[in-house]
Amino acid sequence: MARLPRLTLANMPHHIIQRGNNSGEIFVDAQDRLVMLDLMREMARRFEVDVHAYVLMPNHFHLLLTPRTEQGVPQFMQAVGRSYVRYFNNRHGRTGTLWEGRYRCTVLQAEQWLMATMVSMDLNPVRDGLVQRAVDWPWSSYAHNAGLQSDALISPHALFWALGNTPFARDAAYVRAVEAGLDADTQAQISHAALRGWALGEPDFIENLQQKTERRVKRQKAGRPAARTASVHED
Repeated sequence: MARLPRLTLANMPHHIIQRGNNSGEIFVDAQDRLVMLDLMREMARRFEVDVHAYVLMPNHFHLLLTPRTEQGVPQFMQAVGRSYVRYFNNRHGRTGTLWEGRYRCTVLQAEQWLMATMVSMDLNPVRDGLVQRAVDWPWSSYAHNAGLQSDALISPHALFWALGNTPFARDAAYVRAVEAGLDADTQAQISHAALRGWALGEPDFIENLQQKTERRVKRQKAGRPAARTASVHED
């Protein structure tokens, strides 16, 4: 069966994962990470993408973002990916691909899954045993969202603003959410959807997406006929 094109939609949050080829490292040192963040800031402005959260891991990175245009996600990811590979290969004297195929992308029902996905991303270094607390990992948006320092890459989502009436209240609420963590089922649903590119949300949200895009946005149950596919982005 042919692989469905990647689903991306304007004005909806997306969870993105980009992995290194053969699980190889994509950042050698702090300079590489800073270059990646600079590229993300530049391309987010250029392609009208609001980045709500990120985490740079040794061999992959996560992004939580909302594009303001239909082409925003593919344009942003293509520009960041190509520019970083040119930089990385030139600096480290290598050639060839750096990425493991296509980036993974899932559309989120914001009210149900945006904050949980932010928490999941900030806890990724903890789950992988790199640090004991989210605050100890310097290459994520946790410090910004916890009110510890400002990060020009981050554009807070409306649901983050709704955490409190003041910056202190919002920051404190987010810190509590990260400290509370996620239950195993919630984390499994986030990981499963992200790795397979399916939308994540309640049944009515999924049904509305399928009607809007005229394609499947979630794995079918056995015995159901395939939905008609629409033109969506490959890059």
